[in-house]
Amino acid sequence: MSTRNLASLFSPRAVALIGASDREGAVGAVIARNLLAGGFGGPVMLVNPRGVTIESVASVASIADLPADPELAVIATPPAPIPDLVAELGLRGCKACVIITAGLDAAQRQTLLNHARKHLMRIVGPNCLGFVSPVSGINASFAHLMPPRGDIAFLTQSGAIATAIVDWAKGRGIGFSHILSLGEMSDVDFGDLLDYLAHDSATRSILLYAETITHARKFMSAARIAARAKPVIVVKGGRSAAGAKAAASHTGALAGADAVYDAAFRRAGMLRVYSLRALFDAAETLASGQRPRGDRLMILTNGGGLGVLAADALDAGGGTLAALPDDAKAKLDAVLPPAWSHNNPIDILGDAQAERYENAIDILSEIPGWDALLVINCPTGVSDNRAAAEATIRARARRPHRPMLACWTGEATADAPRRLLFEAKLPNYETPDEAVRAFLHLVEYARNQEALLQAPAALAAHSMEEREAARAIVRAALADGRALLTEPEAKAVLAAYAIPVVETRVATSPEEAAQRAAELPAPYALKILSRDITHKSDVGGVRLSLDSPAAVEAAAREMFSRVAAAAPHARIDGLTVQPMVRRPHAQELILGAVEDSVFGPCLLFGQGGVATEIVADRALGLPPLNSVLAADMIRRTRVARLLAGYRDRAPADHAAIAATLVALSDLVINLPEIAELDINPLLADADGVIALDARIVVRAPPRDAAKRLAIRPYPAELEHPIDIAGARLMLRAIRPDDADAIIAFAGRTDPDHLRLRFHGAVGKITQRIAARLTQIDYDREMALVAVEEDGAIAGVGRLVFDPDFEACEYAIIVRSDIQHRGLGSALMREMFAYARARGAKRMWGDVLTENHGMLAVARELGADIAYLPEDHAITRTTFRLAP
Repeated sequence: MSTRNLASLFSPRAVALIGASDREGAVGAVIARNLLAGGFGGPVMLVNPRGVTIESVASVASIADLPADPELAVIATPPAPIPDLVAELGLRGCKACVIITAGLDAAQRQTLLNHARKHLMRIVGPNCLGFVSPVSGINASFAHLMPPRGDIAFLTQSGAIATAIVDWAKGRGIGFSHILSLGEMSDVDFGDLLDYLAHDSATRSILLYAETITHARKFMSAARIAARAKPVIVVKGGRSAAGAKAAASHTGALAGADAVYDAAFRRAGMLRVYSLRALFDAAETLASGQRPRGDRLMILTNGGGLGVLAADALDAGGGTLAALPDDAKAKLDAVLPPAWSHNNPIDILGDAQAERYENAIDILSEIPGWDALLVINCPTGVSDNRAAAEATIRARARRPHRPMLACWTGEATADAPRRLLFEAKLPNYETPDEAVRAFLHLVEYARNQEALLQAPAALAAHSMEEREAARAIVRAALADGRALLTEPEAKAVLAAYAIPVVETRVATSPEEAAQRAAELPAPYALKILSRDITHKSDVGGVRLSLDSPAAVEAAAREMFSRVAAAAPHARIDGLTVQPMVRRPHAQELILGAVEDSVFGPCLLFGQGGVATEIVADRALGLPPLNSVLAADMIRRTRVARLLAGYRDRAPADHAAIAATLVALSDLVINLPEIAELDINPLLADADGVIALDARIVVRAPPRDAAKRLAIRPYPAELEHPIDIAGARLMLRAIRPDDADAIIAFAGRTDPDHLRLRFHGAVGKITQRIAARLTQIDYDREMALVAVEEDGAIAGVGRLVFDPDFEACEYAIIVRSDIQHRGLGSALMREMFAYARARGAKRMWGDVLTENHGMLAVARELGADIAYLPEDHAITRTTFRLAP
């Protein structure tokens, strides 16, 4: 259901507690006390079968006796009557229900959900702490405190985590807009709440404690929407490798469940942290609005040891210590004592007074080369740490655009300067490692946000013939009852997607292996060919650097014997012969794919070779990938440093590696039969890449293969030509590589037409804006573009669906020089067809009342037209979409 009727949870007109109690210490008594004391402005009604007075409020004996219809209900009764209670509440018009009770069995849960769905009632829980909203004055929980009002929403699966956080945060003056304990998530889940809170004006940041995610595509869609609007920070419980499934491939062993969650959070633009303390520290840091453009940190300190600790933490976290240029050193020499460190970290010595801090910050603020400045102070008997804080605040005010963090150490004398820093909205921390961690949070968050907005290069297309060739190989293996493709079959699938593979010949005997070798350049690699053997080297099934066909024949005879002894039950299909690939400066990589039970297919990149599982250097990502996302996967591995080149080794061809990842992404999307895939090793050097070995595990395709992907890929099936006034245009979904075309489109469109479309004056369409318009979620959003033969965009029709796909909002614009030719009407009809196909019953759009041309088109196409009652400058156009 997503956000439907969640407003009844967050801002109800009336609340009822079913299971209120007058027994001291009972859950029903605590919730009743909290509800009555929370400050809710509407009626709070209590239901107790004995009709007793509770907290000086008379209760009623049943739901039927309630004096008003409750919009929100809270149930804290034993499990047995709950399904019937939900049915009764539905008949009273209740639209949201929080079920505190634990211990419901599967049948009871399903029955109550069936009753709830009849009335479109939303269910939170069961087995949860409850719901707290300081914004609405609601404390429908058995928490021991009512937290102060703030602008942080906290969502958690654990009630214990919620109570601990409420206690911890209140002691530190941290306030909340809403706190929600989700419990078993039988209905309302993280995706629903992210969708709602993305548009909640009372919430500036969203914090999650998650143990599991349900409905991956809904979650990813909602998370991406929320993360574009405000910071979303998550801490994930259950990170141990014990949860990773056993798998036949290296990729399966490397791609643990937690690593997949990490990839999903990153792809959604969220920031992941690893402790509850870091969760709130990150919220405070991000709330400052500072966004460094890179990972280079400059450190200014009055204590050398603290600077060293900060530098160590920075290096351990993958950050970069900014270089201090010579001209800056010369300027610092003029204001610092001779013994200062003359490098970064900049140690201005323990006797540093406020003036020394201020002068140094002023100089550093004028030089490029760093992305954030960390100012550290340790208390001494010869300096005033409060005055140093005041000087830091003054200096920062002169350059507010340069990101800055502070670390005032100590306890007894640090409270006052920390309070000054807090009031100046300068993020400050107690220790250097906490401050550096906060900086790295800013860096990671900025990278994740940029991944949502960058416009990558156009992707290579794979022909239908190539796709069908790969699909035929997979289907033949399945028809043969096999789950594992042979090495030649696996390489043929890769080659169909333009992934370079080493030439491979198949032989059935040692003599034939020698003949095949004679057809290839020496030296040779010889491998066993078996549908039952996954890791050939483990059973003696690989021989390398054989210098002649005769050596190949001898090695083949020996290999048959060795493999028969090591794997006596394996079926031997023959041998493969390949020329040895001599690329001495190449790096061995692994690329792979595996199916996750929650997020579906995921992709892996890392350091390859026989020790790949021991090295465990890998990054995961979710398809579909593009060049930008592929490059980010590469960057997040240790082997990326080797690929950048060192000593006599030139940098590897990063574009070729990224293109291989993108091709692998396309392959996994197009072939739902693939369960696991390894390319190991993939050799990469300055001359490109080549796959030496590959394994592919297949299975019958899932029943609904398209929905197995957590992120909907580009819908190529929408592409088709349309004829407009004698001209043929191509209609398709917008692509990320359309960013430049969108900028050109805006440049060829009358500014007044842009104003009518965007309901206000529009400045220059920047690359960032164009990226946002072209990087869309093809699940909840769709933008259909009409494209001319030269690639120019002639018109755009955009749809945004509500979370339930009941309705969608539309917007449309046609380039000024081709208006009045029927393109607008054609785009509208295409949007009708698409919205109808997605199940929408209604399509609406707000049009400026002065936009007579668009209103005429809407009338011609059968729209219901009405002024918005609150603003007659806006006219609402609504189309009813017949099935």
